[in-house]
Amino acid sequence: MTDPLNTNRKAELLSRQVEHIDITSFDARPIVDAMKKMSFTSRDLGRATDIYNQMLADPDCSIFLVIAGSTSAGGCMDLYAELLRNNMIDGIVATGATIVDMDFFEGLGHKHYQALEVPDDDTLRSLLIDRIYDTYIDEEQLQHVDHTIFEIAETLEPRAYSSREFIREMGKYLVEHGKKDNSLVKLAFEHDVPIFCPAFVDSSAGFGLVKHQVDAVKAGKPYMVLDAIADFRELTEIKIKAGTTGLLMIGGGVPKNFIQDTVVCAEILGHDDVQVHKYAVQITVADVRDGACSSSTLQEAASWGKVNTGIEQMVFAEAGSVMPLLASDAYHRGLWKDRVKRRWGASFD
Repeated sequence: MTDPLNTNRKAELLSRQVEHIDITSFDARPIVDAMKKMSFTSRDLGRATDIYNQMLADPDCSIFLVIAGSTSAGGCMDLYAELLRNNMIDGIVATGATIVDMDFFEGLGHKHYQALEVPDDDTLRSLLIDRIYDTYIDEEQLQHVDHTIFEIAETLEPRAYSSREFIREMGKYLVEHGKKDNSLVKLAFEHDVPIFCPAFVDSSAGFGLVKHQVDAVKAGKPYMVLDAIADFRELTEIKIKAGTTGLLMIGGGVPKNFIQDTVVCAEILGHDDVQVHKYAVQITVADVRDGACSSSTLQEAASWGKVNTGIEQMVFAEAGSVMPLLASDAYHRGLWKDRVKRRWGASFD
């Protein structure tokens, strides 16, 4: 029997939901225009916003949203969904946590919560509350995600799947059983926007897929597996077909390197005429001094033959504080209204 004191204490800590920002409800163009006339990070953000608008205005440009970190849990989830809904992105590369633990999690009807206070983390553990800085997640609800991923895997033909294929099945599941219309995973399924997670099992998906595999082995049955090579091949195929591409990157890590490496992979496959990514914006707080991928500048990526040095901008800021401005500015300038839908996800049907 659950201790009522613990139940009450958990309810107290999970009492205020994170409210995701609505970029359509305010017009950031005046403040972004003013910031362009300033210096430091303000001017960097202004130029980054200009570059994103250039991507939207370029009729030949396919735009990839690249996400690492926890901005989806922190209040940017509906922002990303709005970009997809309004044809402002054509593909997504993200961490498994962003797609599964955050977006799919809320798609199933669960919520993230503001931490009004942070007791010691051992206390949180005893209450089955997981913490992301000042944001809480109910571990028992997260286990529902694990089990749902297991259920989806159980319905699939036992063969190899790219993460894009499996995430498409997740989107299909949300269409039928989801509790939230504004889910990136659900909208991606409906709009044929492919989502790639090169480290997919480093998330709640991993637990469900391990259980699927272990149960199948015990029963002597075949099981589905994830094919990381297929991820790389499929994303490279899109890059080859797309030609001109632009990157809107939040954070860094594996998603950043994965999308940039498609240029090199295309060259290795004999496509010597493949274009480097023409446009690139990265928003990060990572320090450039430690040699990490997350912090490596876009200028550095040019030395690897991945990114054009002419139309790129690093913005060293916490993404949750600047992405609402960039996205609202681009939404209200309306350059997305004339864009052709790429539907790269449908190219694999």
